[in-house]
Amino acid sequence: MNTTEVVQVLRELVRAESIKKDEPLSSYTFTRTGGCADIFVMPQSYEDIGEVVKYANEHNIPITLLGNGSNVIVRDGGIRGITIHMGRLKQIYLKDDHTLVAESGARIIDASRFALKHTLTGLEFACGIPGTVGGALYMNAGAYGGEVSDVLQSAIVVTRDGEVKSIPASELELDYRHSAVAEKGYIVVEATFVLKTGTHEEIKSIMDDLTYKRESKQPLEFPSCGSVFKRPPGYFAGKLIQDSDLQGTQIGGVQVSKKHAGFMVNIDKGTASDYIALIKHVQQTVFNKFGVELETEVKIIGEEEPGQLTT
Repeated sequence: MNTTEVVQVLRELVRAESIKKDEPLSSYTFTRTGGCADIFVMPQSYEDIGEVVKYANEHNIPITLLGNGSNVIVRDGGIRGITIHMGRLKQIYLKDDHTLVAESGARIIDASRFALKHTLTGLEFACGIPGTVGGALYMNAGAYGGEVSDVLQSAIVVTRDGEVKSIPASELELDYRHSAVAEKGYIVVEATFVLKTGTHEEIKSIMDDLTYKRESKQPLEFPSCGSVFKRPPGYFAGKLIQDSDLQGTQIGGVQVSKKHAGFMVNIDKGTASDYIALIKHVQQTVFNKFGVELETEVKIIGEEEPGQLTT
C-alpha cells in the first residue's frame, strides 16, 4: 500500500479536509525548517485520533505527533508515515470555579492568559512558554520556578490501541522535562489543571514581569527551537556555551544566539541539518573544555533523506 492509497482510506475514516499528502513541515515548526510529512492529519475530534491510531496499528504505519513545533527540529528528509498535528484541538474552558480544562493543541500561553482572565493563579509560569498544552505535559514544561506537574490534575489520552481514556497526573511520572507519555505511547488530547483564586492585579503583575524577563533575554526576533539543551546538574547550559566562546558561532544559516547562548537561531535560510550540525559542534566543544555532556531538550525527529511510505 502506498501513500496515495492510505490517504484515500483515511479520508473515509475521518473528515477528508483533515488529511493532506506530502505536506511541508517547515510551515509548522518554529525553526522554519523540515521536510515533508508523507501523510498529514489535523484531527477535529478525539475520536478521529482514535480511528487514525487503530488504522495505523493494523497496517504497521508509524505515527508522529506534532504540536506547534516550538521545541522540535524536523530533519530535512521529512517524516515517513502519518504525522498528527493537534492544531484544531485548542478549546480552553472552566470545568468549575478552580478547574481549567485545555485541549492539547491550545497554546500553554493562552491557558495562562485564560486563567488570568478568570483570576486564577498557578499557571503564571507558563506565560512565556511557546509550546502547546500537549507538548507542555509531554515534557513537564516549566519556567521561573513553576512546572506543569504543580497544577496538573489529569489528562485525557488516546492509547496505543486507539482507546480514549483519562489518566490521573500521579500515573504520568512527571519529572524534570519528562513524563511517561512517550514510554506508554499516549497521545495527549486534553489536560485538566487545578488552580487557586487570586487577584487580577497580582497575577497580571507576575505575568508582566516574567514576560519582560523572557523578551529581554531571549532572541524572539528570529526563528528558533527554544532552549536547545537541558540544564546539566550543577551547571547552566547557556553559561557553559558562553564560556566556551561559542556565542555567534554559525553553521550554514543557523547561529548560536548572541543574545542568549542557550538558543540557536535561524538567521539566513538555515536547514535542519545546519541546526543538528551546530548542536553537535556545541556539545563536543563544551565537553572538550569542561567535561560536561549537554543533553538536548529539543526533540529531533524525521529522516535525513526524502522518501515515501510503503506498507
